[in-house]
Amino acid sequence: MNDSNYSTKYALVYTTLITLILLAPLFYYFTYMKHIHSIQNELLLKEKSLLIVKAMQDYNQDEEFFEYPRYKTFTSGLYDESFKPIFSLLEYNIKYFKDGYHLDGNHAYLIVKLPNRRYFGAKYLIVKNSISFASVYEKILMILFFIVVLVFILSLFFLRTFAKPFQKMNKQLDNFIKDSVHEINTPLSIINVNIDLYNRKNEENKYMQRMKAATKVLSNIYNDMDYLIKHERLTYEKVQINIKEFLQERIEYFSEVARMKKIIIKSELQECESIYMNEKQLQRLIDNNISNAIKYSYEDSSIDISLYMKDNRCHLSFKDYGVGIKQTEKIFTRYYREDASKGGFGIGLNIVKSIISKENIDLQIESEPKKGTQFLYIFPERFYKSV
Repeated sequence: MNDSNYSTKYALVYTTLITLILLAPLFYYFTYMKHIHSIQNELLLKEKSLLIVKAMQDYNQDEEFFEYPRYKTFTSGLYDESFKPIFSLLEYNIKYFKDGYHLDGNHAYLIVKLPNRRYFGAKYLIVKNSISFASVYEKILMILFFIVVLVFILSLFFLRTFAKPFQKMNKQLDNFIKDSVHEINTPLSIINVNIDLYNRKNEENKYMQRMKAATKVLSNIYNDMDYLIKHERLTYEKVQINIKEFLQERIEYFSEVARMKKIIIKSELQECESIYMNEKQLQRLIDNNISNAIKYSYEDSSIDISLYMKDNRCHLSFKDYGVGIKQTEKIFTRYYREDASKGGFGIGLNIVKSIISKENIDLQIESEPKKGTQFLYIFPERFYKSV
């Protein structure tokens, strides 16, 4: 993950956490604002009720009829002691027959007790309107939006500011590793060439065999580190590969390393269709499996490598008889090593995982501590054809 993605990811995490923390006070603020809005609506209803009462008070009994006040957003009515309508404009069934202010969903109404037999024999005046909390919701959402945006921007700013020294240090470290890996390749090649020249002119001896095996182990580590550094910025072109011949070559390469631990590599390779894959990536997959099998096998044991077709799919199996794996779910984590005494950097299987995930290669692992492990790779059907 690059620095920009890292900052954005954790800025989102911090923003989410702070937003969740602020939800409680926002909820109380929302409840308070609803209460205030409701009080304001109650005052409006009381104001309208006073206007209606005043209109009834001003009514002259000598007049032929009384024009009851009507409003666009308010309805009202006069009721007797039993809450039976004497005159009503309400199209709503009153649920709470008690003087005072009442809320029923979006319906708000005020019941005002009137003097006995003063206003057309009415005992109660009911004034009603519809109350909406849309403005409160809108205000809360706006506040929440500005909080989220502000917290995210500040989090992003501070994370990037605080991360700058570490970014500089990481960049220097990355450059150092890249330069170191590059410098390792030259002396490693010189050692291999000179060992081969010596073996041609002189009889083989165990010391040279050990040196040769050690350089191959080192070369495998170098190839892993080189791939890890470059794989994100390089495009790996795919070619047709005869996997049987390719596998035989890699087995031969590691046979010298296996002999140092008195391990025999047994292979049973059937013809599989030529697969369409990048050679470097296929080599990383095979080399890391053989290297790990040798590393974690007991001395005087064997490694079984099988290649066969089944259900129109190519199957590649690596089986060792060694220490086994206790936590198979962790072995693909970068830098994870179940047994640090065996050496390595814990990057080989992480590379393998990235390759098989990209190529949709299935993997089945069977392992039993102190008895051994089998890695079975199943290539996609018709994987050998380019698409």
